[in-house]
Amino acid sequence: MTSLVTKPILLVVDDTPDNIQIIHGILSDQYTIRAATSGEKALKLASTHPLPELILLDVMMPEMDGFETCRRLKRDPITSKIPVIFVTAKTDTIDEQTGFELGAVDYISKPISPAVLKVRTQTHLALSNQARQLEALVQQRTQELESTRHKIIQKLGLAAEYRDNETGLHITRMSHYGRILAQYVCDSQAWCEMYFTALPMHDIGKIGIPDSILSKPGKLTDDERRQMQQHASFGAQILGDDDDPLLSLAKETALYHHERWDGTGYPHRLAGEQIPLSARIAAIADVFDALTSDRPYKVAWSTQKAFDYIEENAGTQFDPKLTRAFIECKAQVLEVQQRFAEPKTTSVVA
Repeated sequence: MTSLVTKPILLVVDDTPDNIQIIHGILSDQYTIRAATSGEKALKLASTHPLPELILLDVMMPEMDGFETCRRLKRDPITSKIPVIFVTAKTDTIDEQTGFELGAVDYISKPISPAVLKVRTQTHLALSNQARQLEALVQQRTQELESTRHKIIQKLGLAAEYRDNETGLHITRMSHYGRILAQYVCDSQAWCEMYFTALPMHDIGKIGIPDSILSKPGKLTDDERRQMQQHASFGAQILGDDDDPLLSLAKETALYHHERWDGTGYPHRLAGEQIPLSARIAAIADVFDALTSDRPYKVAWSTQKAFDYIEENAGTQFDPKLTRAFIECKAQVLEVQQRFAEPKTTSVVA
């Protein structure tokens, strides 16, 4: 019965075919051998999938020597982590030092001792495997910690939202609207994803607002309105000053998402691009969902009426460029609205 176990792949690089044949004879029973007779060929074979697990590299080669080949291997993200062992007749201490400085893991002198070559190859493959396993475990743990942090942030956002919205679906829809718009105007996918995670915290400051104001069915008095407006500053205080990029972005969004493009918003009356991009996006996403949702003081508007309102207030309440982008994303916005619709039918104002 044929074994299904695949032998590890080694890349042997030497401009002398006889030397390649010697190494092949020593190692081919345990490893699959690829061979290259020049640095250029080595670079191509090293980046060919499946990648070799270890490279045995001669130093003295024409055109591109082993040192330069190693330098390029370590510069390329695809091949940078493949361990390199120099196998060479250059035995001066300075040559060994150069090899290690370039990132090689070992330096074997010619003529080759079969026993030394076997042991060192096996040792460095084992070390490399252990390093990959450890890196995978670290990445897994990091992802788990990131996932936990994101869940905590979302649940804190829900805690604030439940105070004036029974389902908490507002922040779900609003976060998706914000990500759609962010992806439309921003090239950094990493920033867009971080922003999506930060958006549930935009109204965390509502924790500091009395229930009598949050749940009031009628129009707020001037004093009540001033108290309500404090939630932006409360949110920034709750999130605090932190070097963590996610918390910093959440604080920025919470503090400024009620600023207006014309400078008449709160709490700092910023205008135009003085308002951070995060807050300008949140302003549109937040208002659109508020308009299309039932609230204690109003019934939901129709989707088209809400889009019309956003467009009509471009240049006064909202960033004009972002407004145009939001309207161009209408199909995606409607898909989110339907996917995360409230569990009961709401009255709609035509």
